[in-house]
Amino acid sequence: GLDQFTRSYNSFGVQRLPDNSLFFREWAPAAEALFLTGDFNGWDKFSHPYAKKEFGKWELTIPPRNDKSPAVAHGSKLKVVVHTKDGERLYQEKAVIYDWVHWDPPHHYQVIHPRPKKPSSLRIYEAHVGIASPEGKIASYTNFTTNVLPRIKELGYNCIQLMAIMEHAYYASFGYQITSFFAASSRYGTPEELKELIDVAHSLGIMVLLDVVHSHASNNTEDGLNHFDGSDSCFFHAPPRGEHSLWDSRLFNYSSWEVQRFLLSNLRWWMEEYGFDGFRFDGVTSMLYHHHGIGTGFSGGYSEYFGLQVDEDSLVYLMLANHILHDLYPDCITVAEDVSGMPALCRGLEEGGLGFDYRLAMAIPDKWIQILKERKDEDWDMGNIVFTLTNRRYGEKCIAYAESHDQALVGDKTLAFWLMDKEMYTSMSSLIPMNSIIDRGIQLHKMIRLITHSLGGEGYLNFIGNEFGHPEWLDFPRAGNNESYHYARRQFNLVESDQLRYSQLYRFDRDMNWTEDKYGWLAAPPAFVSAKHQEDKVIVFDRARVVFVLNFHPSKSYQDYRVAVEVPGKYKIKLDSDLGIYGGHGRLDHNTDFFSEPQPYNGRNHSIKVNLFPDDGERLLWGGGSCAGGRGGRWRS
Repeated sequence: GLDQFTRSYNSFGVQRLPDNSLFFREWAPAAEALFLTGDFNGWDKFSHPYAKKEFGKWELTIPPRNDKSPAVAHGSKLKVVVHTKDGERLYQEKAVIYDWVHWDPPHHYQVIHPRPKKPSSLRIYEAHVGIASPEGKIASYTNFTTNVLPRIKELGYNCIQLMAIMEHAYYASFGYQITSFFAASSRYGTPEELKELIDVAHSLGIMVLLDVVHSHASNNTEDGLNHFDGSDSCFFHAPPRGEHSLWDSRLFNYSSWEVQRFLLSNLRWWMEEYGFDGFRFDGVTSMLYHHHGIGTGFSGGYSEYFGLQVDEDSLVYLMLANHILHDLYPDCITVAEDVSGMPALCRGLEEGGLGFDYRLAMAIPDKWIQILKERKDEDWDMGNIVFTLTNRRYGEKCIAYAESHDQALVGDKTLAFWLMDKEMYTSMSSLIPMNSIIDRGIQLHKMIRLITHSLGGEGYLNFIGNEFGHPEWLDFPRAGNNESYHYARRQFNLVESDQLRYSQLYRFDRDMNWTEDKYGWLAAPPAFVSAKHQEDKVIVFDRARVVFVLNFHPSKSYQDYRVAVEVPGKYKIKLDSDLGIYGGHGRLDHNTDFFSEPQPYNGRNHSIKVNLFPDDGERLLWGGGSCAGGRGGRWRS
């Protein structure tokens, strides 16, 4: 049955039996012989052979020592030596970056807190444990638990998406070149410390998603799956189908029974062993199509999604993964990273869909970068901005975001750095008046994030540090930067001082999330856009009984600007980006009540009049509550 099939981590790899014997099982169908070596036998490469079983499996049982303790001690190193049918021995005498370390501590971490329930409004904090510190080093699980989790809670996020947890030999791969699928990255600490991190997050009511990479695997042979049994296939398709030309990595054979066992059990292992609450599936576009999206554009025509170019093996694997996860874990959340717009990706299997809960709205951050790079303020196209934010398949939930790790990586820049660039080095002090660049940047940073949050989807995502306008870019230590950690960190210290304006952006992000938590616009039906006025540069929409008004004009103010509302009554400002604590200019009176008039306007039955300020640092956003307002502005562990 599926339950046992997807728990194969209990029978593969290494298992300690009740009498402290150790049972080893591997799948290596093309191998001629397998041997186990390691600290326990003085690295003798022939003393402990596996026995060959049917269907390409190999097994070995090692009895306990005379004192009844396991023959392989906790923390000791192991290695499988593979003899191929060509007479080759896959074992190199050199040191490797990552060893197989047997993890079987005398005391495992005991989970205290239950998993949180799936929230109706999903606000995701995308994070990387290794960069989650101002210090120029690899940060730890414990640091994240102690110093970062409280920030995430304060900011109002209810879900964390953890990147680069699956073990990867190359740190600069950002965790996307996996070498060991059944191991949490040891560079941040121990498995028990990761379990504690997730448990503490649960105690704060925060779900934790794993950024899972089942779209491809590292090319490494010494510490990865590639050529594991001596063949060029095993877990993968043989070349050329089994190779990704751009990623220099191997592609799984999803039609293989044992590959399905491996990957589906991998999902359950992360859920059961560590307590993750779901997954963000990386590289879904590459999985769905034989062309992997390389050199291919998607216009939305159905012929692009239904034809021989679709990899049905991969598609069925994703359906099966979602079926198992949602059947066994009703509150599990799955998110697809797909740029193609595959129809029914986020519809149920009973409808012929793939079963994901959400897809990433990947066109939105690209649009913001394009606007900031190519357009003057006066040339911003209001209609095109609204179209990009609302262009999603009806009934399929999207995660909207203004920027993620992709935009922060070297070669690109954060939104804050696109807006303010080198001025961030010298002009972010709150003790001096804002110059025009900082003023514009701070106001636009808030407005871009708020309109994305409220109009762009059914969930929202922020990458660690970008909530306060983290400067510069992200670059991991590598040969090209002299192995520097200078850009592989998050400078949370910038938020600590009220003398710097980073804290103002931080407060706005916090209050934006908590305002959503109160009014629930992410869980509401799509917004009704009543105005996208190109000449005025004003966008107005309502969602969840909240009215949003944004003035993107760089110079014009508007007095008694008529705004369409559906619900009659009294409206009050609930979120105002012009507040001084957010780096604004404090020009709105929050004691003002706005009473609707029975005058139909822009498709709504009523309207109110408001004042809007220009973009000289004074962009305005309004929201209505009954009105709210905001100023715009291999099986090894």
